[in-house]
Amino acid sequence: MQLSHVSLHVRDLEKSIKFYEDALGFEKQMEMPMPDGSAKLVFMGSKDGGAQVELTWLKEQGDKPYDIGEEEVIHLGFMVQNFDEVKAKHTEMNCIVFDNPMLGVYFIADPDGYWLEMIPAR
Repeated sequence: MQLSHVSLHVRDLEKSIKFYEDALGFEKQMEMPMPDGSAKLVFMGSKDGGAQVELTWLKEQGDKPYDIGEEEVIHLGFMVQNFDEVKAKHTEMNCIVFDNPMLGVYFIADPDGYWLEMIPAR
């Protein structure tokens, strides 16, 4: 069995798409708008096919934030080949929310507050 993707509900789809492009180098792989305009799914993924996230926008949500639970508990982890380079980029983007030098990992937050753990590939 292989995990296909994780769905994250987002308030501002374009802002989230840009974040995942800039922060993780993901590309838009597929877009699925609902015919009635009530929702849109955008699949963002790594060029190597190793990771994919479904960004789900629901019209009815409007500007109301989603309750995503405790960020440091609910998070996605990504193995990063060029860890130092990526960390420098995230530092420049000012999106690092927690750095754990003892474990050698750090976390960034996307525009909706989802935490993404950056783990050096060993």
